[in-house]
Amino acid sequence: MPDGSGGMNPYDASHATTAHDGALIAVDGRGRLTVWSPSAESVLGYASGDVLGRHLSDLLATPAPAFWQDPSAAARWAGPLEFDLGRGAVRSLFAHAYEATVAAAPGGPFWFISLTPPTAAPHDEHDETDQAILRWLFDRSPVALTVYDADLRCVRQNAAMARVTGMSQEERRGLRPSQILSGPDAAEWETKLHEAVESGRAVSHGQVHCRVPANPHRERVFAASAGPMFDSAGRAIGICSTVTDITEQQRARQRLMLLNEASTSVGSTLDVLTTAQELVDVLCPRLAEWAHVDLLESMLHGEEPGPFTGRVALYRAAHKSLRAGAPETVSRLGEVDFYPAHSPPVRSMAANRSLVHATTDGPVRAWLAEDPVRAERFREHQVHSVMAVPIAARGAILGVAVLLRSAHGAFTDEDRLLTEELVSRAAVCLDNARRYTRERATALTLQHSLLPQTLPQQTAVETASRYLPADSQSGVGGDWFDVIALSGKRVALVVGDVVGHGINAAATMGRLRTAVRTLADVDLPPDELLTHLDDMLTRLRDENERPDQGGDLGATCTYAVYDPIAQTCSVARAGHPPPAVVLPDGTATLLDVPSGPPLGIGGLPFESTELPLPEGALLALYSDGILNTHDRDIDDALETLRDSLTAPADSLDDLCENVLRHLLPPHPTDDAALLLARTHALGADHVAVLDVPAQDSFVAHARSWTANRLEDWGLGESGFVTELVVSELVTNAIRYGRPPIQLRLIRDGTLICEVSDASSTAPHMRRARLSDEGGRGLLLVAQLTQNWGTRHARQGKTIWCEQHTATAAGLDLFASMAAV
Repeated sequence: MPDGSGGMNPYDASHATTAHDGALIAVDGRGRLTVWSPSAESVLGYASGDVLGRHLSDLLATPAPAFWQDPSAAARWAGPLEFDLGRGAVRSLFAHAYEATVAAAPGGPFWFISLTPPTAAPHDEHDETDQAILRWLFDRSPVALTVYDADLRCVRQNAAMARVTGMSQEERRGLRPSQILSGPDAAEWETKLHEAVESGRAVSHGQVHCRVPANPHRERVFAASAGPMFDSAGRAIGICSTVTDITEQQRARQRLMLLNEASTSVGSTLDVLTTAQELVDVLCPRLAEWAHVDLLESMLHGEEPGPFTGRVALYRAAHKSLRAGAPETVSRLGEVDFYPAHSPPVRSMAANRSLVHATTDGPVRAWLAEDPVRAERFREHQVHSVMAVPIAARGAILGVAVLLRSAHGAFTDEDRLLTEELVSRAAVCLDNARRYTRERATALTLQHSLLPQTLPQQTAVETASRYLPADSQSGVGGDWFDVIALSGKRVALVVGDVVGHGINAAATMGRLRTAVRTLADVDLPPDELLTHLDDMLTRLRDENERPDQGGDLGATCTYAVYDPIAQTCSVARAGHPPPAVVLPDGTATLLDVPSGPPLGIGGLPFESTELPLPEGALLALYSDGILNTHDRDIDDALETLRDSLTAPADSLDDLCENVLRHLLPPHPTDDAALLLARTHALGADHVAVLDVPAQDSFVAHARSWTANRLEDWGLGESGFVTELVVSELVTNAIRYGRPPIQLRLIRDGTLICEVSDASSTAPHMRRARLSDEGGRGLLLVAQLTQNWGTRHARQGKTIWCEQHTATAAGLDLFASMAAV
């Protein structure tokens, strides 16, 4: 280090004898020092600011060969150098020098010089640190390195870079990066190197996508960085760049990203066509310029695939092209195309393995020879590579995915393996969608078969209904509705909802609907009917083969009975939304009917409410799916329901559509059932009532009264049979019933005769012996009328029968019975 007189302070003797660290310096082509490393400062004691720019010989105690000017040095020199440390001290170091040419340097080539203590053996790896570093850097380093001058012309490259580029040192010398690299990022990388030389700052490009002469047809990905080199004056005289080939890591990362994307985007629904489209969206354009999915037509119908012989029918489920308008299309979406057995798609399915072909291969040429339209598409768009991957899941072949390439290179084994992985994942989703579609279709068929196909014409009400199944995500539910004709021209209106979705829910719905119709035939009041339904569901749950699933067996229901003569409606509900009523004046309200527990709870009572319902009123029964409470508050939904029911409409069918339009989204998540009924009334001219005293002699008066009423109605020809029926029923009521007794005739298309009394004992029809004087009354009634039955009220019962006004058949039957 410099002393006070301007000389250099040498190390003391002890330091000189114990220093074993090497040092790195550099000189230009004239022998002037351009690099003086910190290790050189430590070993020799000179600060870099004091020596840079000076001639190397100025620091030497004895002259040294001017190897930097010796052509015979062949870019390398080794030998001892003795440095003058001042005050008579000398340090002997062994030097290894390596030439590096930088055209922009004013002194021409420069030399890196590694200095090590001479006491160590020249070939000792520990003592030749700098030389070993340089040799490793240029001969063995896995990181590819290139040294450029200030004009970005190659000065030197290491062995790793030679392997990357496929060019030797002599082939690359003097070439710029853009003369070696090609591809999307080559020009941008050269621009960044130029900016780094000008700014003096290091640069990192992250990833460089380009092609190299070693493999000009395949794009590589490099992690690249570079830093400028400076002379003694601090001027940038070149730049050193390093690159690492991360192509395989990048492709592995892309494959993982693609697989991850496929796992989240493919199979988002349980719809076969949507799943197929999601698959081709992943395949194109990442793996091919064209991709399509063809499914076996037999599989779409739930059939197992047969042998792949002859022509195979494939349904085009989805396709996608990189080109606008999909000009490669041969089969349109939804069309069925027939593929020959020797075509790659069919051969792939038959062998259950992927096939990759160039369009010049024999199997592809034979296929295209039979399909001129497809051959023309291939030629027009320069298709050169075809891949067919079978879509198989759970041992069943579902179809095939076909990929085409024209701009990219041919399909590789990596492409095939990645496509197989994507298709295999999608195949499970497609099979799930196919199975669900089949199950849903079965459940819908079952459900539709259990629902009324047409609503029967009723005198009491005019009806309209709508049933809308949930979308494919939710599955078929157990909603149902029904309109049931009851005795006395009354009508029962039913809407129910079984808990859950799927075939089990549809089957339970069918059992409940059958039970409701059976109990309605017995003419039970609404609250008693719901009690019987509750008991039935409780028994079903207890009898369930899997008790752990029994808790899911439940339902809600509203049951209403409208009497057009009394113009009253009796309603009971079990956990169901309240019915809505629109009165003739346009007032819309929700019926205040006690909400009983859902069916299947067991042990809790139900209550029914009877209220007047004038002619022309509108009664609306619906399931909770109509309210769509997933997207709105229930109070808002009920308000919307009332508003939509009061909207003008030409018919009840139009009103149903209006309600669905205002309340339901395009794809409802729950089944929705709606039943509308507009009430009618039967006036006094259709009904005749006679109070009957408990006297046998009054039977004759009842018969004559009946004959007079029939004459008034123009039904005198029916008098004989009707008088006989009235006689039998009134006689039974007087003898076996309790007062008060009442006879009622109803005329409306048919003739109904009803006899009511206060006794709850129901009569039974029996076969009388020939010697019996009685016991044939109900037999005669059953034979002479079309329908008959008993209904019970809170107090007493009613025996009723119904007959057509044409009585010729009844008279003939009576005559034959009399003859017997």
